[in-house]
Amino acid sequence: MPDWLATSIDTDALLSLPTLITRLVLSLVCGLTVAGSYRLTQGRMTTRSMSLMATLVLLTILIAMVTLAIGNSVARAFSLVGALSIVRFRTVVEDTRDTAFVIFAVAVGMAAGVGYFHVPLVGVPLITLAAYLFRPRDSFSFAETLERTLEVRIGIGRDINALLEPTFRTHLAHWQLTSIATAKQGGAYDLTYHTRLLKSDNAIPLATELNRLEGVQEVELHT
Repeated sequence: MPDWLATSIDTDALLSLPTLITRLVLSLVCGLTVAGSYRLTQGRMTTRSMSLMATLVLLTILIAMVTLAIGNSVARAFSLVGALSIVRFRTVVEDTRDTAFVIFAVAVGMAAGVGYFHVPLVGVPLITLAAYLFRPRDSFSFAETLERTLEVRIGIGRDINALLEPTFRTHLAHWQLTSIATAKQGGAYDLTYHTRLLKSDNAIPLATELNRLEGVQEVELHT
């Protein structure tokens, strides 16, 4: 085994208790700042958003603790990587913006752990400003809630546009055919549309009216 893996580079004594407390308290403050930045720039809050805020605070402190434990020791770094490799994160991050805040918390936690106080001091305001400038707009969020994917199965021999357009014009502000395929051994068409409802409560009436049309065999409407 190479000597550089078994020997710590850090020749200093263990960090004093006041230094440890200072750095961990700083990591808590930084974590709260990251969570506050997320809250300020997120817009509409959900249960998932509140859970992520708590995760950002805890992650910042944990990363600071890991950084303190590693110090300058390469051996400890490899040991901790092996120990932490058993952890598996199976929660899918739906918004790539949330991933950026997770990395934000990791970076700030590492800076607090090694005592680079100027890194969060300069970085946090800049990241918060960038996140605020590119925050989700309420108008965009509302428009997204009206968007649906519509799948319709229609028997062969029907005039698709003449059959569907009257119902579309009643309930939809926009529709676009995105794919078409044959089904039932060529006896039907499977049509997929990207649509935007006129009103949020138009989904059920739209599906109901389409099902009543002669020649329509199946209707699926989902986000």
